[in-house]
Amino acid sequence: MLTVDVKDAVPIWKQIEQGVRHLIASRALRPGSVVPSVRDLARDLRVNPMTVSKAYQRLTEQGLLEVRRGEGTFVAAGPPAVPAAERSRTLRTAATRLVSVAATLGASREDVLGAVRGAWDETVTKRGGER
Repeated sequence: MLTVDVKDAVPIWKQIEQGVRHLIASRALRPGSVVPSVRDLARDLRVNPMTVSKAYQRLTEQGLLEVRRGEGTFVAAGPPAVPAAERSRTLRTAATRLVSVAATLGASREDVLGAVRGAWDETVTKRGGER
């Protein structure tokens, strides 16, 4: 369900954060569902528990996960309330990174838009989360 690549330049905690975010977006992890404990996920991924803890903490701060003392960590009931300006800024930053990668690969605008549409369909639409 979730994997990390120790050879990737992206820090492991960030890979975990991105992986959990993807599982939530694709509805593989639904609102209210429990996520693996820090200890269990660290064991499964063969990483330090503090690495998993950092990813979970960031996702909790972002409103995607919620901790219920004595029960565990769960996917938050709904998407976090993000002000429009912050949402626009975050999307613009992510889009700039994508465009930079695409440009270095020699991709066209149509290639990028097609890839975004495909990723949206694969991640959101197919899981019943059309927005």
